[in-house]
Amino acid sequence: MERDLNHLVEKLQKAFGERLTSVVLYGSAAVGDHQARFSDYNILCVLSKVTPLELGEAEPIFHWWRKCGSPSPLLMSEHEVRNSTDCFAIEFHDIKERNRLLAGRDVVGGLVLDNSFYRAQVEYELRAKLLRLRQKAAGVLSNRDLLLRLLADSVSTFCVLFRHALSLSGVEARFPKREVVGQAKEAFALDPEPFLTLLDLRDGQRKARDVDPVPLFTRYMEQIQIVVDAVDRLEK
Repeated sequence: MERDLNHLVEKLQKAFGERLTSVVLYGSAAVGDHQARFSDYNILCVLSKVTPLELGEAEPIFHWWRKCGSPSPLLMSEHEVRNSTDCFAIEFHDIKERNRLLAGRDVVGGLVLDNSFYRAQVEYELRAKLLRLRQKAAGVLSNRDLLLRLLADSVSTFCVLFRHALSLSGVEARFPKREVVGQAKEAFALDPEPFLTLLDLRDGQRKARDVDPVPLFTRYMEQIQIVVDAVDRLEK
């Protein structure tokens, strides 16, 4: 993947020249906690400005990057990076805490985060992801393979949100997903079993045939709701 990251930087530099301020890899891949089958390579691309011209120049690069298996880079202007940390608190916490500068100037290291809406955003994302999980599960509940895949695809996102819930609760949250689950057990009286089962499936430590997905799904939703309620009770 290092080769693809280098090619991405080269393409961005060639397309934008002096308008390219910074290229940042963030998330699990930046710190080596990456699972190839389930994780993406997340890129923040900062330009001096973002207009339809820049979007048109980015189109073939982003198309190529998606073919490599990762989502399009997050394209932002310098002004947006400085002034969006309140409404994108989760995203900027993630970017600031786990990042690797690939090119240009470090626009993340000295970034001041505004936590005015942090708690509300964490609760919103937890509730929205839980509702979305229910919606998707309703369409695959009778298909054990699809249901297990749905659950395995979602566990990483919930671990990320649990880490933010822990931080809001005054816990110095760790990054590895299994450690986050362990901390959530202590902080929220969470049953870690559904999450550890799904992480075992992701990591190839457990076979899908040995897991009954419907009871797992039931316990999984119950434990997510415990964290939702804990965040809801935090001072508003």
